[in-house]
Amino acid sequence: MAPPKTKAATAAASSITSAPTTTQTLEPYWEYRFEVPHSSILTIKLVSGTAEKDGTELAPNTPYAFTATKSKINTWHGCTLEITAPSSGTYDAYTSEPNADETPMVSYLNLHFKLESLRAAAQRTAQMGPRVLVVGPPNAGKSSLVRTLTSWATRMGRQPLVVNTDSREGMLTLPGTLSAAVFATLIDATTDWGTLPSSGASAIPVKLPLAYYYGLPQSDDNPKLFKRMLGRLAIAATSRLAEDIDVKSAGMLIDTGGVPAGTRGAAYYDFVAHIVAEFSVNIVVVLGSERVGSEMQKRFSGQITSVGETVTVIGLDKSGGVMDRDEAFMQSIRESAIREYFFGNARMTLSPFTQQVDFAAVSIWRISEASSKTAADGGGITYDEGEVHTDMLEKAEPSMMLQNCVLAVACASVHDVPDNIRDANIMGFVYVADVDEKRRRLRILAPVSARLGDRPLLWGSWPEHMVNLLI
Repeated sequence: MAPPKTKAATAAASSITSAPTTTQTLEPYWEYRFEVPHSSILTIKLVSGTAEKDGTELAPNTPYAFTATKSKINTWHGCTLEITAPSSGTYDAYTSEPNADETPMVSYLNLHFKLESLRAAAQRTAQMGPRVLVVGPPNAGKSSLVRTLTSWATRMGRQPLVVNTDSREGMLTLPGTLSAAVFATLIDATTDWGTLPSSGASAIPVKLPLAYYYGLPQSDDNPKLFKRMLGRLAIAATSRLAEDIDVKSAGMLIDTGGVPAGTRGAAYYDFVAHIVAEFSVNIVVVLGSERVGSEMQKRFSGQITSVGETVTVIGLDKSGGVMDRDEAFMQSIRESAIREYFFGNARMTLSPFTQQVDFAAVSIWRISEASSKTAADGGGITYDEGEVHTDMLEKAEPSMMLQNCVLAVACASVHDVPDNIRDANIMGFVYVADVDEKRRRLRILAPVSARLGDRPLLWGSWPEHMVNLLI
């Protein structure tokens, strides 16, 4: 595929009083790609024509404010955009000018129409719709592709079940979780997946996810726990498909983390195989990597699912507009998500409930990490029942180590056995603002007023301590 022609258009706002507005005209198949840091807000308005962001169609003459994002707006038939630069701060943007033969968006659209034909057939026969798994290297655009396919499906009147298996990023919830949600309405174009359920009223219907807390950044940090959480999520997802005929025919779209480099890649492929088995995946989409595509073909091509379907492996090119997101940028994204969960955003300010809790009044369980990981023995962890593994949960006593930590509130009782607490989905999160070891008390922030002593609290290393939440 020939590389698209690009025309640089880097812009910067210089003063607090000036917010220059420019007009950008896009021809069919062109894209407007932009990068906005956390300190800036870029406003984009569709003046004429049609355009979309990750499959969500922009409403005409409606301003969309973007911050802390690297994304693009594409058009199939041409459009005119009105770009209002930040009143303070900077942003980077340029226009990509591919034709229909040069843009991978055409292949993404072809995949969507193929999925639609499978959904229509499943609807006629009351069978299960396609279960699609998207894999690939980091920064290949996997989440963007899943969002795009989701948005296109909802525009066709479908209700796909979207599953996130990447604990480094949260879908409609905070990082550290594995989650699933049915998407029956459009996605807020100014966000990745939509407004968090705790963020108050929204013009766009809020999606309510089912989430399980893993509490660690990498799948191989505790392989047995990760696979256990995947299994619980798969049971819940397949049950929803069985109970809701509209969701059943729409099927599933499953997002994954990037394929890690080096020896950890082998463990990643084992987790992918586990996802394929647990969710009865029948379509594996490999984005932006021939090497990963070859591995997927070797493992799954011709394999039969639990419902008797053949697994199909599809390779797609990644978009030229995919931008690398370094660790500093991703940490800022995580901190913004936590801040929004407790304090809201520019459109809705929230006031979290603060309470003092005695050490003895809370039940805290810490997520265990795998110890002594080496390349030779796979981390001292094996993946089958009955073999050597670290414990998944351990009872923890409150201490100064809890300060500035986010804890997950399990949908279980403090009197439940550890296995039930581990397997429970989560109700939400609280933040430990202060630990007074002398008085043996915790100062805790929560989105709502509720007694914490009735629910176990799960403590993991992900997301990281956020020391500046109250600053």
